[in-house]
Parts: sequence; structure tokens; C-alpha cells
Amino acid sequence: MQRKNRVVWGFTTLAALALFALAIAFPAASPVMAQTEPTPTPNDPLWLAFVAVRDAIQEEKSVDLFLVRAWDWEQTEWTDGIDSCKTLEDPLSARQLYWGWTFTITSLNGATYQGRISFNREIVVVCDQVVTAAAPTAVPGATANPNLPPPVAGSAAGGAFELGGHALELNAGTVKAMKDSGMTWVKKQVRFNVGEDPAAKVSGIINSAKSNGFKMLIGLVGNKDQMGDYNAYINSYASFAAGVARAGADAIEVWNEPNIDREWPAGQINGGTYTRMLAAAFNAIKQANANTIVVSGAPAPTGFFGAAGCTAQGCNDDVFMQQMAQAGAAQYMDCIGLHYNEGIIAPTAATGDPRGTYPSYYFGSMLARGYNPFGGKQVCWTELGYLSPEGFSSPLPASFAWAQNTTVAQQASWLADAARLSAQSGRVRLMIVWNVDFPFYTATDPMGGYGMIRPGGGCPACASLGTVMRR
Repeated sequence: MQRKNRVVWGFTTLAALALFALAIAFPAASPVMAQTEPTPTPNDPLWLAFVAVRDAIQEEKSVDLFLVRAWDWEQTEWTDGIDSCKTLEDPLSARQLYWGWTFTITSLNGATYQGRISFNREIVVVCDQVVTAAAPTAVPGATANPNLPPPVAGSAAGGAFELGGHALELNAGTVKAMKDSGMTWVKKQVRFNVGEDPAAKVSGIINSAKSNGFKMLIGLVGNKDQMGDYNAYINSYASFAAGVARAGADAIEVWNEPNIDREWPAGQINGGTYTRMLAAAFNAIKQANANTIVVSGAPAPTGFFGAAGCTAQGCNDDVFMQQMAQAGAAQYMDCIGLHYNEGIIAPTAATGDPRGTYPSYYFGSMLARGYNPFGGKQVCWTELGYLSPEGFSSPLPASFAWAQNTTVAQQASWLADAARLSAQSGRVRLMIVWNVDFPFYTATDPMGGYGMIRPGGGCPACASLGTVMRR
């Protein structure tokens, strides 16, 4: 999986070349190109990464790369680790880092060099040889579906970054916390049952959101026990989704975590199968309200299903999204739904999680995991949160013990960093914090530990997010 950009001749300084690439990669930053004399952006993570790789290549190869003919960058997964492009005297010294940036630089005399770097820029490798991207491998269970309907045109694709939160109740305290945080969206999850009236089910919550000044994202989940006749169920679901759009929803997420058997029938879990529902819902929504943003159902981030990628009980999220992509899902969404809710280190870090190196533990690799398969579609984080037990009288349940040491101060800082990085990336349309005000903290599901509003009523994350969103 990779995100690539290429820069060729056209400026006389490396700094100008770097800014040109950044303007393409991060559209929100493109106004810098209007300046008469472009200069580097010294705090931009991509610029700093490029400089680190360039300097390492110059030192190790004894070459001058201040002026270059062209350079590429890719956000990549190194299946054999970051050191796999280099011959090591001791193979056991290879570092277990599998995600980061690869830079390929062509000098003025035509020589090409390549280097790799971790997202936090702590690990830099100068490659012995230039490694080209491998051809995509077959995805288990992925098949294109030529019978999908042509997509209906809509006007909601893309846009500037916005922030929102999943709220239980829009009372005065919750509304104030959200506005202090710079939020303009609220999310509610609605469960559809066959035969229900969409207007009766959603009009109240949509009107409540709008009367408080928020846009409304409806997470529209169905009932897996009603999916026996899948073709008929798709039509019922799509019709209900159209009614939700007509009722005024600004965005609709088509299902929730359809890659696991908690939400989808066991034995029928496949990204291509889900895409049939997504296509029907997309067309119905766009016909009802072309301005409603259609978000694909965010899969549960997991590697539980092992090397095979899928079992009867579910699929790893990356395999599921690749199945979706190969089935043609990109043409039936405005935004890629993505969840990130198991982080225990800062989103700026690409290493250091004590649980290991699995990509869903890290903000940067999780973003790449969702963004890369769909050809440039923006991501919508429909759940992004950090779990902290601080302030509650009991420790976290055993299945959530990985977050036992996360403090409320860290939660506040990391949510702000995640919003900043999302906005700066140009790849994220919307970030919904999971969650704003849930008070529940049980022996099986401590969702209150994700809440921004903490026991006692304080909200440190409101201040940190507000600072980022008002810069």
C-alpha cells in the first residue's frame, strides 16, 4: 500500500521543489505557491523527513543533492522491515519497523538514490539499491462486480477538514464542550429495522443537531438477523438511507464495522459483498439529496484473523478494504470510513508501542491503511479516541487493560495532535472523536473512559482541541 508523489524540473532550488511537492500532497497548504520566493516549511513533517533522508544519503554516498532533477516520496508498508533494502552484516540486527516514508531522489547527473524513514524521523536507512514497488498481491476473496449500478452524481466529494464528536445527549454541557473544542459536527448511530419510517426515526435528532449549530452524521447500522434475503435487504436499507438523507442528514455512514460477525452475518463477511450494499445506498442517498456525504462503513481495526486475512467470523480491516477497492467501492463513497481507537502512544510516533508493531496501533499507519487502497479518496475518522481509566473507581477490564496507563492529560494532548495531523495531511475530511460525553463504564465495555468530559465534569481535551482548531 502506498501514496506516491513525483516532482521534476521546474525550480532552481531544492526548497522550491519541496514546496511544490507539498502543495500537491497537501492541498490545504497550496497557497504558498502564490508567494514570490517560496521557502521551506521547517515544521512540516514531510519536509523534515525529506531533509533527513537527503542528508543521510549525501553523507553516506558522498554526493551533493542540494539541486536535484526529480524526487518521489511514498508512504509505504515494508513487509520485510525498514532495513530490507540494505545488506546487513548481522541480519538479526534488522529493525521491526514496517511503515514509514520512502524517498527516491534523482541527482542532476541522472544517478538515483533511495532512503527510508520512520514517521517520527528517528530511524533513517540509506538503501543499497533502489527498490521499486511490487505488483499488488491477490486479496483473499476479492472480486470485481460488473453488475454494480453506475454511480449517481453527487456534489459532496472532498472538502476542508472539520471536527466533530459522537455525543450521547446534546444538553447544555455537551454542546458547550463541543463548541469549546471547535467541533462543527455531531454523530449519532441509528439502527435500522425493516419496515421502519426513516423520518420518524431520525428527524428529532437531526433537528436537535441543527438547532445547536452542528452538522449531522448518522451512522446507519442495520440488523444482521434480517439479512437472510440479501438482495431484498439491500433495497430496504437503501430506501431507508434515502429517507434519512431527505430528513436532512449532512452525512451518512453506511453500516458500522461490517468486517466482523458482531455486525454482519458470520460466513458472509467480504468487502465485495458489502460493496453491493454501499453502491445501492450511495445511489439512493444521492438521488434523495446530492449534498449528503456518503461515508463507507468503517471496519473494526484488527489483525485477529491472521495471515489468511479472513475466516467465517470476519476479516482483517486491511484485507476487507482491499476487497472493497477491488470490487469498485471507491466510486460509491465520498469519504472512506475509518476507526482508530486502540492507541496508547502519541499519534506523532511510529514506533514504541509495547504491544508491538501492528499497523492499527499507530495513527500514521492506520491512516495509510485506509487511505491507500482507494485512489485518493479522503478519510473520515468516524471513531477516533483514546481510552483512559483516570477518574473512575475501578481499573479497566482485562480486554482493555492495554490502556490502563493512559492519563487524561495524554488523552487531551493526543486528540489535539490527531486533529492537527489529520488537518495537515490533506487526506482527512472529517474527524469524529469517540466520544464526547458517554458516562458508562462497565466490566465489559468502559466506553466512558473514552469520553472527553471526565468524571467530575472537567474536559481537558476541549481546551487542547480548541487551541488546535482555532489556530
